[in-house]
Amino acid sequence: MSKKKKAKNPKVFSAGTALATIAAGMAAKTALTTAWRASTGKNPPANPADPDVELWEAVAWAVASGTVMALARMLAARKTAEYYARSTGHLPPELQKDGQDASKASAPAH
Repeated sequence: MSKKKKAKNPKVFSAGTALATIAAGMAAKTALTTAWRASTGKNPPANPADPDVELWEAVAWAVASGTVMALARMLAARKTAEYYARSTGHLPPELQKDGQDASKASAPAH
C-alpha cells in the first residue's frame, strides 16, 4: 500500500509562515542590534527620523535594518514554503497563482 501525502491546510501554512517571519525578524533585530553596538559602541537610533540623530547614523541604520529584516523574513517564508511543498507535493496555494512550475524552469543564463 502506498502512502499518500496528506494535504495540509493552507491556513495553517499561512499562520506558520507568519510565525516564522515574526521569529526571524525578532532574531534578526537582536543580531543587528548586537552588531551595531559592537561596531559603533552605542545603541542603534530609536528613531532615525529624529533630527538629534546624526544623518550618517540614521541612513546607516535604516539601510542595515531594512536589508537584514527583509532578508530574514524572506528566508523564513521560503523555508516554510519548502516544508509545505515537501509535505504535500505541491507549492502553497498563494505561490501557485503564477502558474509556473519550478521544476521546469531553465537555468539562469551566464
